[in-house]
Amino acid sequence: MILKDTFKHKGLRNKLALEVKRKGVLDFKVLKAIECIPRHLFMDSSFIDHAYQDKAFPIGAGQTISQPYTVAFQSELLKVKKGDKILEIGTGSGYQTAVLCELGAIVYSVERQKELFKKTTLFLPKIGCYPKKLIFGDGYQGYENEAPYDSIIVTAGAPFIPKMLLSQLKINGKLVIPLGIETQTMTLIIKISEKKYKKVEFGDFQFVPLLKEKN
Repeated sequence: MILKDTFKHKGLRNKLALEVKRKGVLDFKVLKAIECIPRHLFMDSSFIDHAYQDKAFPIGAGQTISQPYTVAFQSELLKVKKGDKILEIGTGSGYQTAVLCELGAIVYSVERQKELFKKTTLFLPKIGCYPKKLIFGDGYQGYENEAPYDSIIVTAGAPFIPKMLLSQLKINGKLVIPLGIETQTMTLIIKISEKKYKKVEFGDFQFVPLLKEKN
């Protein structure tokens, strides 16, 4: 694949950022990240014409590249500050990873699909994106080696909140997770103390399921 980013692509990204803003995402830094990241490069060439539509598209291994609005919405909930240590559950195409890196986060990302893990590990450096570490593993287990984290973001639908993820958050850390089976409710959990959490629910979204075990 030839990695090509043109003025046309940049113009389409500007329009996409405006569409995401119209839908309610107002964080300037998040919108700038949507403008900066060449989403078309993350997609199969057969979907390239759709890259700057606000839709999810297949990326292989039964997974999708998330809808830009969803990526922006989750990113806005995290309130990312430069240098925040963030654990991402579900690297997928690497698009959300790239947005977090663009926001200045130190990103650790876990992917359980071997095919996607290998592909994304090779791809991200080609576009100048360098997460701290990509991990092939079970997202339900998080990544304890680098805990605690300022924030954890889950990019697949979870039937419940994994306790391992809560234990890997700093005090006042945030977990953004879509909860549910058919349809998910975007949920923000703030860790008040080791035993106390604040939970805020947002609208309904649709994600591929968060899968257990490595393949």
